Amino acid sequence: MNARGVVVTGAHGFIGRHVARGFARQGYTVTGIGHGRWAADEWRSWGLTDWWESDISAAILDERAGKPEVLVHCAGSGSVALSFADPLADFQRTVTTTVSVMDFVRRKSPGTRVVYPSSASVYGVVAETPITEDMPCAPISPYGMHKWIAERIIASYCRHYSISASIVRLFSVYGCGLRKQLLWDGCRKLTAGDGLFAGTGEEVRDWLHVDDAVELMRVAVAHSNSACPVANGGTGQGVSVREMLTQLTSCLNIDSSLVKFSDSARAGDPTVYVADVTRAAQWGWGPGQHWHERVAEYAAWWKLEMGIDQSPGYARADAGNDRT
Repeated sequence: MNARGVVVTGAHGFIGRHVARGFARQGYTVTGIGHGRWAADEWRSWGLTDWWESDISAAILDERAGKPEVLVHCAGSGSVALSFADPLADFQRTVTTTVSVMDFVRRKSPGTRVVYPSSASVYGVVAETPITEDMPCAPISPYGMHKWIAERIIASYCRHYSISASIVRLFSVYGCGLRKQLLWDGCRKLTAGDGLFAGTGEEVRDWLHVDDAVELMRVAVAHSNSACPVANGGTGQGVSVREMLTQLTSCLNIDSSLVKFSDSARAGDPTVYVADVTRAAQWGWGPGQHWHERVAEYAAWWKLEMGIDQSPGYARADAGNDRT
């Protein structure tokens, strides 16, 4: 087995690259496999020792993964909307890759500990919050269903082949560098003078900073076993979309009255999602900085990234392309 070796599938993605850097900082040698073309100096800056641009398949894992101490399976679909538009592709990205990962571990590296960052979307519409891990799962989108199937595959391999794994159900992950979802869209639209957003604004989410998500996945390694335990990745605090955008307008020096909502719900978008984080706390994990500070950090990153004059009242930007 490689000394403190980690394989991160999907290491080019937002969560994957942060996972790679987090484990590298703990002294691991990190190999990344997945889609995404980036220069060697860039992937090395994220803590990777090697990067292999490829589908996640049995062949590439057999060839490149070795016998790692840990495998964090970040590859997979990352969009509810795209899962509705192309459910087959979503299935292949999430479910098929998971089968490849687990069968690689079964055949080639049974001592590897697997950590799977799943999604709170597996719960579907819930009757009460906070959401505990033992609540029934009833996904309402192809995205959530495929994450749930992937979880069941991992649990099955653990049960039948004594593989050690753990699952972290991530709630609303955000952080500097994320070029999609609420904060990115908010920065882009608000600085262009467009304050209209989908939904009612009263949708409540449990916003988890990516640094905290990475630390929870690192902690999950020690709790991986053949019972495949599941822990929620959230803060236990619900914050509405309206509150997040109001804070964002303050950080961008924009009048909060610009923010309006369409009052129409989006498909696959539940109203309230807040995690019960008791199990994660029992593992010895807790969230870091308050979300106000993290939103301010994101706004500062976005303005720097866009080259925006940061003086009060400036309200234009070139949004660029989503490179996540």
